[in-house]
Amino acid sequence: MQITNHILQQARQVASPNCGDRPDENDISLLVIHNISLPPGEFGGPYIDDLFCNRLDCTVHPFFQEISSLQVSSHLLIDRAGNITQYVPFNRKAHHAGQSQFNGRLQCNDFSIGIELEGTDHKAFTDQQYAVLAEVTCALLARYPGITPERITGHSDIAPGRKTDPGPCFDWSKYRKMIAG
Repeated sequence: MQITNHILQQARQVASPNCGDRPDENDISLLVIHNISLPPGEFGGPYIDDLFCNRLDCTVHPFFQEISSLQVSSHLLIDRAGNITQYVPFNRKAHHAGQSQFNGRLQCNDFSIGIELEGTDHKAFTDQQYAVLAEVTCALLARYPGITPERITGHSDIAPGRKTDPGPCFDWSKYRKMIAG
């Protein structure tokens, strides 16, 4: 994987307006793993792109009415087949973590990169997703030295009680072995 000017060259690029300047562009020091599926439990379709680009049609599914006012994004999405979409350049702040804290530091969006895996808390992720996530992680570790294996976490860990992703089906042991190697 190659990162040039904060863009992952292997990713499809879809610009999200839900981003901003980081307080310090050189302080990228946390990687946050998430999961998402829209509608919940369903995979494929344009709805994640639509949500991250503020164009989600709330009439398509009743759940979409609940999230219609959200202005969220992530840096990357890895779908079930292992395809990557980048919504926000890594040097910019994506709106993925919300109210959050890591090691006593608040506002994780300011210093983190967020990766969404297409999935749910209750279904195993695909081998393709793990393989691509590991490759992307290794590229991020090489490009952003503030991110270390100890500074990779789940959304549930930085927003406990509020978020549960990537969920109990995410195999942290498998993932950590893949990036150690």
